[in-house]
Amino acid sequence: MAITAAMVKELRESTGAGMMECKKALTETNGDMDAAVEYLRKNGIMKAEKKASRIAAEGLTRIAVKDDKTAAVVEVNSETDFVAQNEKFQAFVEAVAKQAVESDSKDLDSFMAEKWIEDGSKTVNDALVEITAVISEKLSIRRFEKVVAENGIVVPYVHGGGRISVLVEADTDVVNDEIKDAVKNVAMQVAALNPKFISSEDISEDYRNHEKEILLAQAMKENEELPEGKRKPQEIIEKMLIGRLNKEFKEICLNEQVYVKAEDGKQTVAQYLAQVGKNNGANIKIKKIVRFETGEGIEKKNENFAEEVAKQAGTLK
Repeated sequence: MAITAAMVKELRESTGAGMMECKKALTETNGDMDAAVEYLRKNGIMKAEKKASRIAAEGLTRIAVKDDKTAAVVEVNSETDFVAQNEKFQAFVEAVAKQAVESDSKDLDSFMAEKWIEDGSKTVNDALVEITAVISEKLSIRRFEKVVAENGIVVPYVHGGGRISVLVEADTDVVNDEIKDAVKNVAMQVAALNPKFISSEDISEDYRNHEKEILLAQAMKENEELPEGKRKPQEIIEKMLIGRLNKEFKEICLNEQVYVKAEDGKQTVAQYLAQVGKNNGANIKIKKIVRFETGEGIEKKNENFAEEVAKQAGTLK
């Protein structure tokens, strides 16, 4: 029987399942609507889709390493942090990372449509739907990034059991344990201090102007709050602004940050790498940093647990 768009639409509206799942269910049941609903129920797809309105802001990040030149990082979200301790969930996130390190996909949609690395009869999305039904929480593969070094190494670092994962790509003409350790130290720095840029040279003019505008507004407000006799002229404020901008840029640019393990408390990351490079006859340059922190940027829903339980028990209207 031919499966029409109208049939898919009807099943989707009645079950809340995804379009592709509805089409597959109708195809498997030869267009029988009731049988298609049962198919979705049996496969846990309805159960998973009904959770679509919930917020998945917890979960884990994971890294898969293929070799010194290739690695991938992923973030898979859940509704609660309890799930991050679930062995089945952890195994799934590790499998997603393995999928990512072998993938050539450039976006999440194509990644989700790939054949699942652990079972070629299903897609990554199919695997997500299945584990969602097992875990009984909304789960989401939020993002992935694969890094391939052209000339050098990619070094991973995972912090807090998967709360933060970092990949650092470094250009280097020499690769040994000391250099790998140095790049890992830099990855730890990225995890701890979350730089926005590698170098101040990477800061766009738009970003510079935006930050200058904000700091200028702050400085003007501070100046206005001073007694009239102590207020600074505009040219002094602008000179102070340059100092504040330079200080901020040092804090958000990896190379200009003070290296967290510096014994003198002054050595920058760039100076640290130069020192390691000199000791090993190498030129080390950080080319790329990728930092995933679980749930960053997701607005979490604040819920009153006692109130939720009361609602479930019917004591609140």
